[in-house]
Amino acid sequence: MARRAGALAQDLTVARQGRIQAAVRSSLHKIPSAMPVPPPERKPHHRPGGFRNNYGDFAAKPLAQVLRWKREARRQGLPPPPQAPIPQVAPDLAFLHGNAAGATQPVPAVTWVGHSTVLAQLGGISMLTDPIFSQRASPLGFAGPKRHQPPGLALAQLPHIDLVVVSHNHYDHLDSASVRALARQAGGPPLFVVPLGLKTWFGALGITGVVELDWWDTHRLGCVEIVLVPAQHWSARGLNDRMKTLWGGFAVLAPDCHLFFAGDTGYSRDFQDIQAHFANRQTPQAGGGFDVALLPIGAYEPRWFMAQQHVNVDEAVKIHRDLQAKRSLGVHWGTFELTDEALDEPPRALAALRAAQGMDADAFFVLAIGETRRLPRRQPLR
Repeated sequence: MARRAGALAQDLTVARQGRIQAAVRSSLHKIPSAMPVPPPERKPHHRPGGFRNNYGDFAAKPLAQVLRWKREARRQGLPPPPQAPIPQVAPDLAFLHGNAAGATQPVPAVTWVGHSTVLAQLGGISMLTDPIFSQRASPLGFAGPKRHQPPGLALAQLPHIDLVVVSHNHYDHLDSASVRALARQAGGPPLFVVPLGLKTWFGALGITGVVELDWWDTHRLGCVEIVLVPAQHWSARGLNDRMKTLWGGFAVLAPDCHLFFAGDTGYSRDFQDIQAHFANRQTPQAGGGFDVALLPIGAYEPRWFMAQQHVNVDEAVKIHRDLQAKRSLGVHWGTFELTDEALDEPPRALAALRAAQGMDADAFFVLAIGETRRLPRRQPLR
């Protein structure tokens, strides 16, 4: 009898996973094979040959300023070494795999893999944000920013990934080795949802299960709605493709959890716009604001160089308030040494700011690499 019951449970899990894969295939069939970019005059953030920000366009720093930054950092001995090791814990693999597609009672949860990579489980699916599992955030395997901590989960330890969202094409957010590996996962590839202009890049890797979105466009995967939203940033992977592909964040809306992922961003009025856009769906009667927001809190010094593209901790808290999020998780720190602050400075700055503003520790928190936070289910008022 016990063997029969175990076999039945396994059959049900396989059936549910099959339904998720069918939903991925179905969602791809519902979109045209090519999504033409609307004429620039129709949307203010479109421009000939590329895109711009809503509130102040990004101005690329000339080489002289880049050299000034590096020269001053070297003279001042920046970035300083961390005061303490970046926290890392063993992942709860039993929970993560049991909470994946096929779970009878899935629980909304977020697990920090490192940098901006988060394993989010909501709406019965497992999703990754900006996956990077490589040792370097670089086009070169021997040079460029090197990983200081291993990923919280190795690729082989992940549950089956149903959805991957990519915020933009910078190397620390879009890693070719990682997306290739995910596309080869057992049980079928995930659906990749990306900003305009990136589908061709994925196609060159032989990855075809890709949906491109413009800002405010929506795509559905089963009961989960994915919306690309604006961010204050820029794009480039080489010397001649600056601003030619779009960038953004994501609102991922499921019945049990509304999740926000900012990607990379400077501070702007975009986040007030995002809150207003979803306000009718996030009334108290509908369950309130975003249940969790994944917000960058690192890679912000020096401000004269970084402010236009990366928020600091104070600005991240402003975004948390602009969105009216119930809670926020600080990401984009502790993994790659990209700027002048110490790898462990952002969570210390966040703790000091919470204390100064009287914020509860759970309102805006950080996790150890590999750590999982289970979230309350979204509860609309009846």
